[in-house]
Amino acid sequence: MKQKIGNGIALYPTPLAVVGTMVNGTPNWVLVGHLGIMGHDRIMISLSSAHYTNQGIWESGVLSVNLVDEDMLAKADYIGCVSGADTDKSEIFSWHPGEGGAPIAEEAPVSMECRMTDVYKTDGFENFICTILGTYAKKEVLTGQGKLDYGMLKPVLFEMPTYEYLKTGEVIGKCMKIGKEGV
Repeated sequence: MKQKIGNGIALYPTPLAVVGTMVNGTPNWVLVGHLGIMGHDRIMISLSSAHYTNQGIWESGVLSVNLVDEDMLAKADYIGCVSGADTDKSEIFSWHPGEGGAPIAEEAPVSMECRMTDVYKTDGFENFICTILGTYAKKEVLTGQGKLDYGMLKPVLFEMPTYEYLKTGEVIGKCMKIGKEGV
């Protein structure tokens, strides 16, 4: 029999991402562990309402979502420790502007430039609903067919409530095939 352990979110781990946006004409970065997919054409980024970065998302309407791998983890963790209101984080990552103007982190293996299309507010959070304007990937994380290879990409995962980072593991099976092979 299962034991009730409260009413906490049990959907972790989630991919760890660095969100970038322009704030007062300067790139700013924030570490995000609360994000997800909404259908096949939207993603959601959940940020505390107090984050400095939110100001830039509201002003420009565009942001980048940069997946974190182990190589950029130290920098990503650092930007989660300091506020852009007090610390200039513009030079933490090399970047270029995406077609919509959002800063794209060069260190990230995969980046998505997004346009905010809606906001769903909850207690203390602004949940930005976004459409993807463009997805950019380093060649070394792509298959020969130009698709993302998560065996090569190896995004860092965030687990809460322990606030730990996890490595992605090995492929254990193919979706919609395991069940057809027998239960």
